[in-house]
Amino acid sequence: MKKMLITIVTATFLIFGFSEVSLAANTYQVKQGDSLWKIANIHNISVNQLKTWNNLGSDLIKPNQVLKVQNTTSTVKQASTTKTASSQTITVKATAFTANCEGCSGITATGINLKKNPSAKVIAVDPKVIPLGTKVHVEGYGEAIAGDKGGAIKGNKIDVFISSKQKAINWGVKTVEVKVYK
Repeated sequence: MKKMLITIVTATFLIFGFSEVSLAANTYQVKQGDSLWKIANIHNISVNQLKTWNNLGSDLIKPNQVLKVQNTTSTVKQASTTKTASSQTITVKATAFTANCEGCSGITATGINLKKNPSAKVIAVDPKVIPLGTKVHVEGYGEAIAGDKGGAIKGNKIDVFISSKQKAINWGVKTVEVKVYK
């Protein structure tokens, strides 16, 4: 009888104890200064996934807001997708931009502060071609996040962020391959 009671208590602890840990790992409480991009980057997910899982219609988030950071309905499917990440390669015209210009706030469409993060690898995209929050590899630039959009960025065109104005000018206009990770 004593063994049976210990077995039941242990099983109950395992079932309920780990389910709470699992639930907590699926959420994130927003802190002052957080952005969707920052949260997505921490959890290795896209901004679009965050917005979809949390029914967000905009990029606005508030401190103490609790966000789902894992799709709880298809956890197993997501884990296998992450391990075998697929990608698509597209050819684009690439120009460069800087956050240090007159009238520039330095804050991207996804909330990245480029003036505070001058080494950030961020590109501006047409969200119809490359969704905001998507991880990419840009030939000659490296791994980056699609974190901004612009009025002149339409179709297969991107703008790469370079903190130095002179280096941005030196980049010029290039035709490059972009690997877009799904």
